[in-house]
This record gives sequence, structure tokens and C-alpha cells, in this order.
Amino acid sequence: MPQIIVLPHEELCPAGTAFDATPGISICDALLQHGVEIEHACEKSCACTTCHVILREGFVSLAPAEEIEEDLLDKAWGLEPNSRLSCQALVGDKDLVIEIPKYTINMAKEGH
Repeated sequence: MPQIIVLPHEELCPAGTAFDATPGISICDALLQHGVEIEHACEKSCACTTCHVILREGFVSLAPAEEIEEDLLDKAWGLEPNSRLSCQALVGDKDLVIEIPKYTINMAKEGH
């Protein structure tokens, strides 16, 4: 079972965390199931960029992003070549090291 390692994020996961993830689950759902309250303002419908993550390791193990995700990623704060929307990227069979950017383009954080 692949492991997801989340690098420290001052608000969402100050100490960082690591957990096993089920292949085929979205990175967003895996994070939420393990107490990392990543934003997902569009309720995981690929309509915003608030769940943007940067894969520091394991990027090539993911299926390629579809065109709609690529178009949205162009609007994400802190975009890098190994960025993905966590609601669209499905865990594969390799470990992932994830960095959650400090900021999103969301102007108002809603309670989930």
C-alpha cells in the first residue's frame, strides 16, 4: 500500500504527517480521511484550485492530468511543473511526498 507523506504546513498540518493510502482514491479524499483539512471549495468537482498540491516525490506515478485540470492549474497560486489538483489526482502504487502551498486563490475560507 502506498504511503502519503505530507510536508509540514503551518495551518493544516504543522508537524507534517504520513499515512497509508488506498490506490485509486483521490489525494484530496486521502488527506481529508487522515485529518488534513485541505480546502476544496468546489466540493471536489474540478472547478477551482483550492486543493492544489505540489508533489515533491511520486509525480510520475500518477495518471496524467486531463485538459480541464491543466487549465485550472494555470490559475493556481505557486504553480510548479509537478503541481496537481488533489481532487483529480488518484493515488497510484508509489509513495507520494506532498507539499500543500501556503496560499490559495480562495478569498474566503468556508467551514467544511
